Amino acid sequence: MRPARALIDLQALRHNYQLAREVTGAKALAVIKADAYGHGAVRCAQALEAEADGFAVACIEEALELRAAGIRAPILLLEGFFEADELPLIVEHDFWCVVHSLWQLDAIEQAQLATPIHVWLKLDSGMHRVGLHPGDYKAAYQRLQASANVAKIVLMSHFARADELDCTRSVEQVAVFLGARADLTAEISLRNSPAVLGWPRVPSDWVRPGLMLYGTSPFEEPQATASRLQPVMTLESKVICVRELPAGEPVGYGAKFVTPKPMRIGVVAMGYADGYPRQAPTGTPVLVAGVRSQLLGRVSMDMLCIDLTDVPQAGLGSTVELWGKNILASEVAGKADTIPYQIFCNLKRAPRLYSGS
Repeated sequence: MRPARALIDLQALRHNYQLAREVTGAKALAVIKADAYGHGAVRCAQALEAEADGFAVACIEEALELRAAGIRAPILLLEGFFEADELPLIVEHDFWCVVHSLWQLDAIEQAQLATPIHVWLKLDSGMHRVGLHPGDYKAAYQRLQASANVAKIVLMSHFARADELDCTRSVEQVAVFLGARADLTAEISLRNSPAVLGWPRVPSDWVRPGLMLYGTSPFEEPQATASRLQPVMTLESKVICVRELPAGEPVGYGAKFVTPKPMRIGVVAMGYADGYPRQAPTGTPVLVAGVRSQLLGRVSMDMLCIDLTDVPQAGLGSTVELWGKNILASEVAGKADTIPYQIFCNLKRAPRLYSGS
């Protein structure tokens, strides 16, 4: 069997969820959209359900998968519904629903629903992606409150730059939100992962930890609370071939790396078809036989090459950590000029193996 695999530590997942609760004192929706950022939504939900206040996903398809797997906890649809004919399914499966546009509000008012639904009313406080204009927010709340189709309302918004701790944009967005929700009586939800970790003064009855659940810091610089996170995924494979090359020899497609001296090269069963970033350059860190080394040359579809020159104990069959508890996913993502969210979500062929359930 091909040795590439992703090891998922569910105990670390629970630790990170508990950290979000501990540092905020708030209720927490575990964000498990995009198949739990590549970690496996069903298994992650099962691991958290006994203690989670609920879950958040992008769309109804993701929510239905969780219900089919027996998850009974509240599930919030972060993008709400895309068509009004989804509303009966929302009622049937007791989903909570974000409302971010006036057409969604109109659809709820006009629907014939068997039971009222929970609505999270989203304000565009400055990210300018989705959300109601501040000038429309109070009237939208009043319409929802007057509708027999609405059971409860939570007020929410989303930060655009909370991962930049020296940026004032989040403070500005809080001010816009507080102004728009003045005199409105409801719980609020503002804090995503970077706001949970780095913005303790932001009010939030509900928090929405996402990236931090999976043990990765959203910040480029060290941050005290983020340092307590535990990586959940370890992506690993093995050395399947060892080459002894003299100086001046190209390695991999395009001769992007040429040996500057005699070198010992290991070929690893891992490539961009598995989800490892193709753009990761020479020098991207790996851990082989417990020793930190580096990627050499261009990543292929199914293989990549690493430096074994100074790791004499490594050879055929040696385990290679591509990211995990020793090589942080954020470091690999930074080298590849991308973000941890993307490299997690791109994980494809490597099977997931779970522990700590």
